[in-house]
Amino acid sequence: MWGREYGVPPTNQPQQDHGSNEQRPWDQHDHTKVEIDHEEKKKNWFDIDPERRKQLEVGGGLLAGAALLGGGFLAYKKHKEHEEEKKALAWSLQNWLTDAQQRTEQFHREGPRGPLTWVLTHGTQIPKGALVGGQESDGTPLYIARTFFEGGIHPGKVGPNFKKGAIIGYDGEEIELENYEVLLGDAQTIRWEDTSRFSVQSLGGRPVEGGREADGTPLFIVQAPYKDGVHPGKTSEKLGNADITYGGHEKRIDRFRVLLYA
Repeated sequence: MWGREYGVPPTNQPQQDHGSNEQRPWDQHDHTKVEIDHEEKKKNWFDIDPERRKQLEVGGGLLAGAALLGGGFLAYKKHKEHEEEKKALAWSLQNWLTDAQQRTEQFHREGPRGPLTWVLTHGTQIPKGALVGGQESDGTPLYIARTFFEGGIHPGKVGPNFKKGAIIGYDGEEIELENYEVLLGDAQTIRWEDTSRFSVQSLGGRPVEGGREADGTPLFIVQAPYKDGVHPGKTSEKLGNADITYGGHEKRIDRFRVLLYA
């Protein structure tokens, strides 16, 4: 059903290394760095005290996210009619991006702090050491990615043949975004487990959390076969099955593998 294993990058597969000082895609958003309390960043915009929200707006704590939205950063699909909805989206977007920047800068400065690391990148720049999560029908590797969209952080895929960046599934469609994170790490520290219905309790190990829905529901990393390929995607307790994308649309697959820590 699955063919060969896809958890380990082929040794003869060239990968781009953009960790030099000349090419630092994670630094393209330095203007988003805003000093905000770490615990405060975890809060939903609407859970922050109204007076504090005003302070953040007046003091510039929301300017970075608003600038990203205004500058065309594709962070939502549906038009947000209310200003407070736009502010909530800007707040979540800038918090994800600043966290991703700090995580990536620390990785390039100090090296990995654990078996797996999410590294921020841009466009078609796939970092060296990216974990393979599947392959196209022609054997081209697909790597595990995630990005911010509609208030959540969604796992998906990226490949050397993609034109714009990483691809995630949302609301029945494929969404391709230029700014995203790629999962790096030691392939010996992970494994894939077959299942037909996702449940954390029924798995034989701890699944790798890849993101969250806008409501906070954790999203986990999967791979599923489709059209002679194997595609990385997402699942959750709510979804139950694998959510992958192909040909411009989301696909729900009943037989899939979940990424676990070894």
